[in-house]
Amino acid sequence: MYLRVLFPLPILLSFASALKPDGLISAFKNAVDCDSCHALLVPLKGLAELGDSAFVKTMVEVCKVLKLEDDDVCVGGITEQGPILAHALRGISPLGTTATKLCEGTFGLCQPPAVNPYTVPLPAPGPPAARKQSVSAGKTPFQVVHFSDVHIDREYVAGSDANCKKPICCRDFADEAKPPIEPAGAFGNPNCDSPVGLAKSMLEQISAHHTWSIFTGDVVEAAVWLVNKSEVTHDIRRFNHELVAALNAPVFPAIGNHDSAPVNNFPLDATVGYFDAQWVFDLEGKQWAHWTNRTAKREVKHFSGSYSITAPGTNLRIISLNTVYWYKQNFWLYESDTPEADPREILAFMVSELQAAEDAGQRVWIIGHMPPGCEDALSDQSNYYDQIVQRYHSIIAGQFFGHTHYDEFEIAYSNYEARGADTAVNVAWIAPALTPRSGNPAFRVYDVDPETYEIMDSKVYSADLKNPEYQTKPEWKLYYSARAEYGPLVDLAPTAPLDARFWHDVTEAFERNETAFQRYNTFLTRGGHVAPCDAACKKAAICQMRAARAQDNCHVAKPGTTFGDTERDQVVMTGTGSSTTTTPAPASGPSARQHAQCEGAGIGYLLSQFSRKVAIAGPVRFE
Repeated sequence: MYLRVLFPLPILLSFASALKPDGLISAFKNAVDCDSCHALLVPLKGLAELGDSAFVKTMVEVCKVLKLEDDDVCVGGITEQGPILAHALRGISPLGTTATKLCEGTFGLCQPPAVNPYTVPLPAPGPPAARKQSVSAGKTPFQVVHFSDVHIDREYVAGSDANCKKPICCRDFADEAKPPIEPAGAFGNPNCDSPVGLAKSMLEQISAHHTWSIFTGDVVEAAVWLVNKSEVTHDIRRFNHELVAALNAPVFPAIGNHDSAPVNNFPLDATVGYFDAQWVFDLEGKQWAHWTNRTAKREVKHFSGSYSITAPGTNLRIISLNTVYWYKQNFWLYESDTPEADPREILAFMVSELQAAEDAGQRVWIIGHMPPGCEDALSDQSNYYDQIVQRYHSIIAGQFFGHTHYDEFEIAYSNYEARGADTAVNVAWIAPALTPRSGNPAFRVYDVDPETYEIMDSKVYSADLKNPEYQTKPEWKLYYSARAEYGPLVDLAPTAPLDARFWHDVTEAFERNETAFQRYNTFLTRGGHVAPCDAACKKAAICQMRAARAQDNCHVAKPGTTFGDTERDQVVMTGTGSSTTTTPAPASGPSARQHAQCEGAGIGYLLSQFSRKVAIAGPVRFE
């Protein structure tokens, strides 16, 4: 049970008089740091206590008056997610630790509070297993494809305007001017999510490269103000059918934050009011059964989309986790002043499966959508996840994620106070996205050691949007090989894997070698939305590489006159492309660039705009 703060009727009546849109705008205008964010939550909580309808109606009116987005975006984004935020506000004190997390995770006005101490129950380690020989014994690696964040827009219309006023373009919006300023091509545009033809083209390429594949989530496009349960159900079914038709080998998926409706909607209980996520797990359990066994199918349904399965013909256990239960934009996580350490017992499931793998002498891959070290992850659950990785790192051959839309990696250390090659114990691989919003469409092909299941090489294949032939037929080419690109920087032995030690050595090479780091900065977006990265940006980027635990990723909120997530605001305000919402900020580091890419125009994004728009709008009138 959580502690619910109840307000006496006179105070609620005063809230009712103060919480007219103009009064709420004043409260937003005054929110410039952590203390004033807590003060803002008092009237917001009061508004929530008046009911979901009052909360949504008032917030929509404020959004419209300030012209944060077109009216339909205000209505859709707030109507869908607003009741979840209102539910959370009703359950917490505006002055408590959960409120601080909300101010940091949604508004960017507080620093993350210290991790709530919790020791994950872990079995004692058994005797160390003998390390198997690698490909030095002469065995040939096999290939596995990793693709992520396809964000297929099934309403994409070639020839529609790619330079529109909406957060996502390339659709026939009724209120858009005609003729189009920039007609959308058949295979995508940087201001839009993936057309069906682009996804089909990628799947055709994957079929030539893999033994089997991993897919780390986000099927549905980012027009979140329009997304509903019917669309998500339709899109998931269609994409899974397309995977079966195009690929003649298994695909092991993970659930993304866009793979529900409302977006990010994963309640801690199976059903809260009229909100429910069980339909997602039931749907995926049935759809994924083509590749998973019966046990994994049951796990998908009853462990919140998480499951475990042994890859065919291997001694490798794949554990797929729903990491959206640790995502800062899942507002259900803020519903109590005494939050759960292990929402939906996903960490307990992870421990159980890792122990079973250890007992069976198996190696393990962990897959999920959101990387636990990125700034979108709650520090508490990231810390607890890391405790498990420390215990089982000797059998974890790799971790694989998506979500950021960028080509990245994160290193886990046995001692974060002394990060070095000797303390680097595991690495998280973060795959680039298909959607052109984040750069040139791409996927990865791993060369995998058939004995240790460690990664011997990672090859990124990409299609260049600027290629004159792209809109006729995307040409997928090898963009770079990690072994060929970075191996010479650290004198990598011919038979050595690209393990955590290797990647730490690469980060040290980046510190010494500006050319090498700038190539990495270009690789982030596959040469698409390349942004300058100065010395401060580089320092932040390398810190993020060395942080598979969120509390160590060097992200610092910078309260000031601009309300909201400061990193997202930098993306919006300093972009250099034709669409300011899709171009990375030049000096905020790769970890900061993901927000506009991953979230879309949900209520968190809209809230982050309020004070900046208030500051430039001046006095406003309400009818």
